Amino acid sequence: MTLSERVRLAGNAEQSASTHDGDLLGELKQELRSHVSVDELARYAQDNPERARNEVRSACRRIFEGEAWAGVDGALQQRLVMQLLDIIFGFGVLEDLIADETITEVIVNGPDEVLYERDGKLVATDRRFADPGELRALIDRILGPLGRRIDEASPIVNARLPQGHRVNIVVPPIAIDGPYVTIRKFSRHVITLEEMEESGSVEASVRVFLAWAVRARKSIAVVGGTGSGKTTLLNALSYEIPADERIVTIEDSAELRFFMHPDVARLEARPENAEGTGEITIRQLVINALRMRPDRIVVGECRGEEALDMLTAMNTGHEGSLTTLHANSPAESISRLTTMVRYVAELPVDVIEANIASAIGLVVQTRRALDGMRFISDVVSLSFDPDAGRCRANSLYERALGADEGTWVAVPAWVEELPQLGVADDEEVGAWKRACSLA
Repeated sequence: MTLSERVRLAGNAEQSASTHDGDLLGELKQELRSHVSVDELARYAQDNPERARNEVRSACRRIFEGEAWAGVDGALQQRLVMQLLDIIFGFGVLEDLIADETITEVIVNGPDEVLYERDGKLVATDRRFADPGELRALIDRILGPLGRRIDEASPIVNARLPQGHRVNIVVPPIAIDGPYVTIRKFSRHVITLEEMEESGSVEASVRVFLAWAVRARKSIAVVGGTGSGKTTLLNALSYEIPADERIVTIEDSAELRFFMHPDVARLEARPENAEGTGEITIRQLVINALRMRPDRIVVGECRGEEALDMLTAMNTGHEGSLTTLHANSPAESISRLTTMVRYVAELPVDVIEANIASAIGLVVQTRRALDGMRFISDVVSLSFDPDAGRCRANSLYERALGADEGTWVAVPAWVEELPQLGVADDEEVGAWKRACSLA
């Protein structure tokens, strides 16, 4: 089918236009190569992105002056140019998915499969990359400005995009049907505890309790599985930190959004470079944070040997610190932390668990329901049993999977101290306890 025939079909109906846009776009890409040097575009894109875009627009105008394109209306021309710019400089077929604030994750399983997550549910799309080369070009475009490299010798990359989104890329030979690209998106809007209550993720009594815990400087570990809402809750808790306290955040890839707080120092770990040097670990950053006069230390995710230094900080004057870790239950989080500490210190298990119990005031479990909804399922306090030599998880609040409400089963002793701390008065504490059926 000739270009003019495709243009006539495209002009007949909206459905036809959608069907043949890809063919027209392919023709436009092919002709562009004869008008603009690809090497020059790549150089401009690094040094002067707007100049590179203008070069493409000018070349497209010249192409559209040709007789073969005479039947293409202005609106279709504009749409083709925008799609071409997205392919060359943006995220290509992923561009509008990245721009959609309601989408939280974009997943690419090779050139022929694109999915996204919305409201906790994965949705398949009919989007495709033209060929493996187009997907690989997108990967190079993502990593180029970040100074990162991916190839057979180093086939896995974790990075942070300029928009703040986290990207993981895996390429062959590790990725059998790859390349695989996973983009975890983070909204500029930070969800508060009040908004979580409105959505049903947090009950009113839990919202009040967690706000009190943060203001009373109780160190909190948010635990849960992948995608269960740990980082979202951690951000919400940060809103409750008083404005006159200094916060140091430590992350593998910067995801936390402490926009509203006036004094936040953000630290991000760095992987080794192509020469195998220059790595800065989470543990190094935790140690360094202690020299930055923090009132609170927030570790985005505790996953290794940094656990020892984090617990030490919590036990030596940095109460009220926050972290997340992967665990299927509050009790499991204790064993996970114990294992992490033993990565770097051959300490007796009972000594480690005693430190965990004294360092962490609360463990908050997040879960994702089958319908995609994220919610707080458990709140526990920790205590050390000297006779058994073990750290115990004492349940305070429980909410079953699928339930609209949870149940308070106990209240920690420090709630009675809130009036003395100036966090809440006696009337507020009494009203909360009555609402929880704990009075």
